[in-house]
Amino acid sequence: MNLESIKVYAQFIHPLVMWGLLALTIYALYLGIKIQKTRTAQGDEKKELIKGQYNVKHHQVGSALLSFMVIAAIGAMGVSYINNGKLFVDAHLIVGLGMTGLIATSASLTPFMQKGKTWARYTHIALNVTLLGLFGWQAITGIQIIQNILGKLNTTAS
Repeated sequence: MNLESIKVYAQFIHPLVMWGLLALTIYALYLGIKIQKTRTAQGDEKKELIKGQYNVKHHQVGSALLSFMVIAAIGAMGVSYINNGKLFVDAHLIVGLGMTGLIATSASLTPFMQKGKTWARYTHIALNVTLLGLFGWQAITGIQIIQNILGKLNTTAS
């Protein structure tokens, strides 16, 4: 495999990783809902929900999301620069950078939530609902970018 082949295939790593992270984000939402249900449940239902350790799982998944989202954003910018000699400053890039800031801010609220601060929990939820909405939009615009890349590859292969 030569350098040009690596440059071509590297363009598809970011989208694949991000689709996986979108699925993981939806799973984190599910875990967050289970945490809320655990918080409000009583009696045997609460005991059963506590056994699920949804808070631990949510924290672990959130930590992985933060790490991989930052790495994937930086990696995508690096691959774009290597392949084109520049970054394309468009809505996809700006929203992606904003999402990176949102997830970092959301994660930074963890110590406050652990101390029972309601404002931190509601802010965390609002940031992550916004993040999920932007993630969906990014998935759509990402498909359009992939279509453009594939169109260019077909043109140069002809």
